[in-house]
Amino acid sequence: MAEPDPEPMTSGAGQRLGAPETLGISTLDPGLRPPTMPPGRHVTIRVRMLDDTEELFDISQKASGKVLFDLVCSHMNLIEGDYFGLEFQNHQKMMVWLDHIKPIIKQLRRPKHTTLRFAVKFFPPDHAQLLEDLTRYLFALQIKQDLSSGRLPCNDSSAALMVSHIIQSEIGDFEESQCRSHLLNNNYIPEQMPLIDKIMEFHSKNIGQTPAESDYQLLEVARRLEMYGIRLHPAKDREGTRLSLAVAHTGVLVFQGQTKINAFNWSKVRKLSFKRKRFLIKLRPDLNSSYQDTLEFLMASRDCCKVFWKICVEYHAFFRLFEEPKPKPKPVLFTRGSSFRFRYSVCITKLLPVSQDFRHTALSSLPNRSAKSVVPKYHSPDGRQPSPLTSPLLNDACSVRTDDEDERFPTDRAYFIAKELLTTERTYVKDLEVITVSFQSAVGQDEATPDSLKNTIFSTFEPLHKFHTGFLREVEQRLALWEGRSNAHIKGDYQRIGDVMLRNLQGLKPLTANLHKQSELLVELEKSCRVSRKLETLCKDFELQKVCYIPLNVFILRPLHRLMHYKQILERLCKHYLATHVDFRDCRAALADVSEVVDQLQGSLIKMENFQKLLELKKDLIGVDNLVVPGREFIRLGCLSKLSGKGLQQRMFFLFSDVILYTSRGMTATNQFKVHGQLPLHGMTIRESEDEWGVPHAFTLVGLQQSVVVATLQVIFTNNEKPDSSVEAESEDDMAASRISLERPTPHRGNTMVHVCWHRNTSVSMVDFSIAVENQLSGNLLRKFKNSNGWQKLWVVFTNFSLFFYKSHQDDYPLASLPLLGYSVTIPSESENIHKDYVFKLHFKSHVYYFRSEISSTDNMFFSARRWMEVIRSATVPSSRARVLNSKESHLH
Repeated sequence: MAEPDPEPMTSGAGQRLGAPETLGISTLDPGLRPPTMPPGRHVTIRVRMLDDTEELFDISQKASGKVLFDLVCSHMNLIEGDYFGLEFQNHQKMMVWLDHIKPIIKQLRRPKHTTLRFAVKFFPPDHAQLLEDLTRYLFALQIKQDLSSGRLPCNDSSAALMVSHIIQSEIGDFEESQCRSHLLNNNYIPEQMPLIDKIMEFHSKNIGQTPAESDYQLLEVARRLEMYGIRLHPAKDREGTRLSLAVAHTGVLVFQGQTKINAFNWSKVRKLSFKRKRFLIKLRPDLNSSYQDTLEFLMASRDCCKVFWKICVEYHAFFRLFEEPKPKPKPVLFTRGSSFRFRYSVCITKLLPVSQDFRHTALSSLPNRSAKSVVPKYHSPDGRQPSPLTSPLLNDACSVRTDDEDERFPTDRAYFIAKELLTTERTYVKDLEVITVSFQSAVGQDEATPDSLKNTIFSTFEPLHKFHTGFLREVEQRLALWEGRSNAHIKGDYQRIGDVMLRNLQGLKPLTANLHKQSELLVELEKSCRVSRKLETLCKDFELQKVCYIPLNVFILRPLHRLMHYKQILERLCKHYLATHVDFRDCRAALADVSEVVDQLQGSLIKMENFQKLLELKKDLIGVDNLVVPGREFIRLGCLSKLSGKGLQQRMFFLFSDVILYTSRGMTATNQFKVHGQLPLHGMTIRESEDEWGVPHAFTLVGLQQSVVVATLQVIFTNNEKPDSSVEAESEDDMAASRISLERPTPHRGNTMVHVCWHRNTSVSMVDFSIAVENQLSGNLLRKFKNSNGWQKLWVVFTNFSLFFYKSHQDDYPLASLPLLGYSVTIPSESENIHKDYVFKLHFKSHVYYFRSEISSTDNMFFSARRWMEVIRSATVPSSRARVLNSKESHLH
């Protein structure tokens, strides 16, 4: 039997914690002094440290809890003490945190026989906020304890990876026999034996890591786990279902077992309170939410309620508030409710964004390393010097109030880019639901649809929808923190999005196979429709439903397009950030991940976009067989005037890689285009014919069997032929409907880009379609018509060369739409009397629309107007034209 390894952890841990190596030698750095001890009888307090060693502290019974806590921090040379606390088991056998304000004697009934535990109390979302290696080491020890006790459940791979970093820190570089012997004699996780080989495999890859680097990597893995920093408090809902409540930096969480089933962000919580055994969460009014105004949970006792309520108050104060409210005067005769106030010093890590350079320069410049003396000078947004002591706003009902927290929006461009991620992700999840809910339901009830197709749809889209629903929830939580009234505005803890994107893009990698299936699904659906007329009719009928606001095949390709959007967003973030910014590294890593996937799928995406466009054109054309043939590529469509015996007549031309088709508008019920002729490109020549026919801008297409004279002159109508007004009527109806009420239904999208090009006499290439795919946008805008007075708030989605208008982002289908081809986007002139800042204008002939941001912040209005104009130009300015900006718009660029 192998001899057990010597345990270097005890001595090493003690040294890293700052424990004295020999008696009589102070471990305090120069200038760091123990807290002042009040007079009175002394008592010895036993404190168990995170490395399981025990220390004795001699302290006055009249001293407050903070005096003892400061003594422990001084003993360890710990500057960033605000993240930690001392917990103990009270007389009711409940684990509670030592109150910093109350005297020791009023909290510990038998101090000599009570052991307090030094532990992490507040878990920040990112350990990069921690400045010192010692602090990270203490967090690593806490993770080690949580793993060992089973309080941090995770999958086998994550557990093995974390243990590998722990033993790298403890015993150094991998040596097989030593590592195996160490694991046989030390237990780090429950059921460790089956994972020893996997742990050793991971350990062998950690060669060269210092203990501090191992601590960092351990926390990097741990912080991504759902149960990281979670302490469960048993409860029941109104129906008696067993649940658990927890609190985190984001707000109050609800768990069923070890699965999080709900989250209530601080920005949504109006009040927390308890009454006897009932714990109450009062939410802010939200018309779009299905939640009740007040949620009620039943806990084991009033004391259980109070313990959880108190830690909620402390978490809210630590992560949300940055100004101390005025204390309420004490009643003379009696008190009602809890008098608890939570105070803590503002640690330097909680106030400023941290970079490697800042960490060294800021700390080295401090004359005194006391945790209470490293408060940096800063000013609140209103210019006042905030107090370094903070506490939540409490009322008589034992509650933390956030009623007075007004919505304040950051002005950093990174916030606006992150906001775009949120708004477009909302639209994307709704688009996924068109397939997972509406279309899947339609084909599921159809016997003609092959089972293989049904299974492919389900297996491809259901996992993606589930994943992106979770991703959207995380982005919403992060943006709520970023926007909320909290310390985040000063310290920058939540003013970042790269970590959220990196974590989720890595989580999306296992679903890459589903992304490859998009092209297979599109091909299989087309083949099935050719075989089954019933399925073909079902798909056509589905496209006529309001929920299918764009072609069905575009919905199928949405997951591929979304990856391109992620890449574009991350490129903009990386371009905006300095290399020293705390979010730059995560954004760059996330960009590398998504770029790798996009590169793999790029070839397939180009082929599928072409295939989708051929299928779409096939629906609009009659009189042509086999439009979708192997190797054929769509290049451009557009209106030209064809010269015949009757003069110049408007015709729609379709240019493919092997043939040109010219058509006229048919008189069918669906307004399809009738093919009049086909000109093979093989052997074709082009001859300028302006002088020959006396028609400006005329040229002749000379084919082997036929020649056609065309011109790009304005359209001349003959034989009482008039342009179809359906597209313009759609725009007019949109105006009329919006003036009266958004409840009034408008005509469904019956016009594709072919019909828009026909009516507005314009042209679109495949390049333009590709650009339109890359430039998509969603968000709230205020809209005004030329002759109206008020502004109307709408949720607006830009996609497929059109703006789609909704009441809110939760609507299932648009109320109106506006095809943008032919429109111009400019800045209103002074003569138009638009007395608002950063308004942009859309106009086509007599149709004029004004748009502006809903947010009152000048900076966000600036970013919003510029971004909307940028993406709209991708639809209104074809790739063949020079994109020259109006001089009036220079202040937006």
